[in-house]
Amino acid sequence: MGVSKQQAAENRKAIIAASEKLFREHGIDGVGLSALMKAAGFTQGGFYNHFESKEALAAEVVATAMDKANHDLKEAIAAPIAPGGNRLRRQVDYYLSGAHCSDIEQGCAVAGLTADVRRLGNEAQASFANGLQEMIEILTALVAEQRADGMDSEEARREAIAFYSEMVGALILSRAVGGANPELGQEILDASRQTLLRDFALEVTGGKR
Repeated sequence: MGVSKQQAAENRKAIIAASEKLFREHGIDGVGLSALMKAAGFTQGGFYNHFESKEALAAEVVATAMDKANHDLKEAIAAPIAPGGNRLRRQVDYYLSGAHCSDIEQGCAVAGLTADVRRLGNEAQASFANGLQEMIEILTALVAEQRADGMDSEEARREAIAFYSEMVGALILSRAVGGANPELGQEILDASRQTLLRDFALEVTGGKR
């Protein structure tokens, strides 16, 4: 008996989800089809029923991960905040926390996939670029909301790009050294967090930074 369309779609989703976790942990080139399918609960022989190639799978993994990342970011920003709180500060505190740094499988998709994207095909690179573009637009609106000094949209976008780039860079560096030198890994997170809070997530009082 053949597999229903609904079941085939669920199986495909399972393969994508399992692959994303393994790609984040080991890199796309560091995981074979056998390991991917085993993690998803299927045999290797069934892979080509769902994807033309590993590169095609990687492209879908990137697209799915970036879509989810932007959905989660929007939800996180929209979440209620305590009186006197600061949405940008909340994002910095979360992103540069030890818990997020340790959560390679479920944490930031950009930090988790950046190293591999440049070696993938055009489709995966385009999905990553489109997802990052949307993420920057979301953060640009957040930066503009944070600032109370008449910042124009171009300046807000520049600040959002710098803000996000520093967070991602700090997270990647902290993860890279955390195993061998956890103190340095934490120092990187703390230093970047303090700088970002000083430069981008200042409290607004009376319309002034």
